[in-house]
Amino acid sequence: MTAGAVAPEPLALQGPVTLASLGDTRAFLESHPDGRALDLSGVTMLDTAGAWLLTSWQAGKGGTLTGANAAQTLLLETVTEALASAVPAPKPRPVHHQAGDTLAETGKAVSQVAVGLGESLGFLGLVMARLGWTILHPTRLRLTALVHHMHQAGLNAVPIVALMGFLIGVVLAFQGASQLQQFGAEVFVVDLIAISILRELGILLTAIIVAGRSASAFTAAIGSMKMREEIDAMRVLGLDPIELLVLPRVLALVLMLPVLGFIANISGLVGGGLMAWAELGISPGMFRTQLLNNTDVSHLLIGLIKAPVFAMIIGVVGCHQGMQVKGDTESLGSRTSRSVVVAIFLVIVVDALFSIFFALWGI
Repeated sequence: MTAGAVAPEPLALQGPVTLASLGDTRAFLESHPDGRALDLSGVTMLDTAGAWLLTSWQAGKGGTLTGANAAQTLLLETVTEALASAVPAPKPRPVHHQAGDTLAETGKAVSQVAVGLGESLGFLGLVMARLGWTILHPTRLRLTALVHHMHQAGLNAVPIVALMGFLIGVVLAFQGASQLQQFGAEVFVVDLIAISILRELGILLTAIIVAGRSASAFTAAIGSMKMREEIDAMRVLGLDPIELLVLPRVLALVLMLPVLGFIANISGLVGGGLMAWAELGISPGMFRTQLLNNTDVSHLLIGLIKAPVFAMIIGVVGCHQGMQVKGDTESLGSRTSRSVVVAIFLVIVVDALFSIFFALWGI
């Protein structure tokens, strides 16, 4: 400023500067040149929206604010500090980085799967160690908890498993009849039903149903205890959560899944026999004769051999996911859903491996 120059008169802002008058105040400020002072002595009311507008005008046009009372000054300083600490919006990534980002996300997902698999194997080893210790010291097994979980995971699942097996037998008989009638080989529908159910479908679908029921229930129960810090309290008291919570659940499934698989097999044969009788006229006596003559007991044993392995997978996955629950309900829901998906996926994969193994050995 040259000598003798007179500073411009400050702008006098009058009345309320609030959210309701924000448009008029903005128009007033934008209609005046930059760099002038703004006198707030005539402002009767100032809220957060008005303070934001004034501080933004001050930062953008380089003006100064004068005449504010103590309350207005405190509000302006608070808004200024909040604006200064605000996190800036992230800049959009260049297009040429998208390929690298996709590769990085893929690597991250693969590493997470590998870490999760390692943790699951470690948890399985811990459960097996506790099982071996319990076999050497049977008095440490909680029989009350074992019977309770056998009732919950086994006995309560009988109706749905029996209904599922019956319907699967009906569907197999109906579909097999419609195809075999074209070749005049209707009688072989008995072999189709028996081998399919006894060898594969009976125990596989039973394991899937039990995974949906029991894996989610195990995760929810243990996860709720984890959220309420009950498991930490057990460790403080010198109690082993694996021995108290995990082992009875896993053993209950190992004992009950073969029984449920056998019930599913019987129900499937009954459903298939009834449909064969209604659709093809194969009497129950003829069905029984064809079943005993052409179906070896090895098919039943092959199916039931898989049951303890499936039970171990379902129990370990459900309990392990429950142990991974954090302190919020979102984590509980996520882990419960994941336990069902992982358990069913692993059951199907292991069943495929069993099928390949038996095929290679000609069993």
